[in-house]
Amino acid sequence: MVMKRHIRNPLQKKAKKGFRCYPVATVAYYGPNDETASKVAVGIIFQEGAEPTYLERWVLEQGDVRAEPTINEQILQFIEKYPVRSVLIANRIIGCPHEEGIDYREGDVCPKCPYWAHAIAGLTRLFINTRSFSSCNTPF
Repeated sequence: MVMKRHIRNPLQKKAKKGFRCYPVATVAYYGPNDETASKVAVGIIFQEGAEPTYLERWVLEQGDVRAEPTINEQILQFIEKYPVRSVLIANRIIGCPHEEGIDYREGDVCPKCPYWAHAIAGLTRLFINTRSFSSCNTPF
């Protein structure tokens, strides 16, 4: 008999159901590197192609927001205020927790998160190399 793994985090449990139509809650994690999430942003999107109608952010100075029960409970409470049918969670930390144009100048790299400056440079090189060797005529 195969035992199914029990999901303890209610937020992960909602996300495991997959996309079930709009409205959708999106959960994105940000941090100074790809291992520690110091910020989470949750948006509520009511229709395809729309910007989030509601957006809430939680930040921790120390620790990881993913492991903070109080923040996870607040996220659930925020989501449950709206008729959300789907919860989509980024499967990794997607970038720097600081906001361009707010925490640092527009067009610059974040001076507090050198990890992402190098990561973005590497992705740019990968994108350029992939495009130059691609036999596909469709633009990226």
